[in-house]
Amino acid sequence: MTRSGGFALVLVLWVLSLLTIMAGSFALSMRREAGITAGSSSTAQAAAVAESGLAIAELMVMNPDQLQRWHTDGSIYQIDYADSKVRVRLLSETGKVDLNSADQDLLQGLMVHAPVDAELQTKLVNAILDWRDGDDLVRIDGAEKEEYKDAGLSYQPRNKPFQSIEELQLVLGMNEQIFKWIESLVTIHSGQPKVDLAQAAKEVLYVLPGMDTGLVDEYIAARQESAINGLPAPAVPVLSTLGTVSGQTGVSMPVTAVNDATKQEVVMTVITEALLDDGSTATIDALIKKSNSPTGMSPFQVLKWQRNVEVGGSLFIDEKDALLVRQYAEPEFNN
Repeated sequence: MTRSGGFALVLVLWVLSLLTIMAGSFALSMRREAGITAGSSSTAQAAAVAESGLAIAELMVMNPDQLQRWHTDGSIYQIDYADSKVRVRLLSETGKVDLNSADQDLLQGLMVHAPVDAELQTKLVNAILDWRDGDDLVRIDGAEKEEYKDAGLSYQPRNKPFQSIEELQLVLGMNEQIFKWIESLVTIHSGQPKVDLAQAAKEVLYVLPGMDTGLVDEYIAARQESAINGLPAPAVPVLSTLGTVSGQTGVSMPVTAVNDATKQEVVMTVITEALLDDGSTATIDALIKKSNSPTGMSPFQVLKWQRNVEVGGSLFIDEKDALLVRQYAEPEFNN
């Protein structure tokens, strides 16, 4: 074979190798593109299913039949579609600790359960109180202008009520771990110094001052059983070891009972999570308020809307199965 013929053969082999590599790369790119397209389609479908869960929740909390109306005490409802399902959890803001209205004892009792040492728990409570009060007088273990300056921070306490839960992250001593723990337990939309135990989720009841966890479990089980069977919710028994509210008649209520639930605005957190047959998921965490809009307008006003932000874990884990009240087939909501 001549030298030029050998060179031509080598060149052909190189060209064939290059074409093989290009073909493989093209095939891989096509597979990736197909996977991304399929994933995007599934994600969009899951998001649509999650949004449908929110729309159904708004419908069901306004059901004129009180026994069919969905509960806002942390109960979970499930709707089954042909190739997907969605779970919906509703949490009344009156069943949480109000950052702007709770007194020091309630905040301290709540913070006792925080995943930090006792010293920081006390400092956080006083820093929260100093943040929301209208003066610059620093509490013992609290924090006002000088303390924030000494900590190297470029801001100071608002000395006004909290405008959002996220504002808690600015309080001196607050960190990401504590904020994630407390985020689902507190609110700024109750307006009451106490917690409405009838609307409180299990997670909140566990961390209120003086609560007997055994009694809480019994009450949650009874409340769940009543909801499953379409019966009125049971009266709230004494769940606290701290005593009862003086001057009340009928069933004794714990000291953490809400003062006047009749004056509450209807504000609730609605968490919806969709799960498709292929495993795709989408989550919506919405804070909504019953609106006084004219007839024809949406009956609810959206105060906050987050997608794919899990607060408290997935609604499809075993722990949440125990909170499932009712399972519906999608055609039940077609009319």
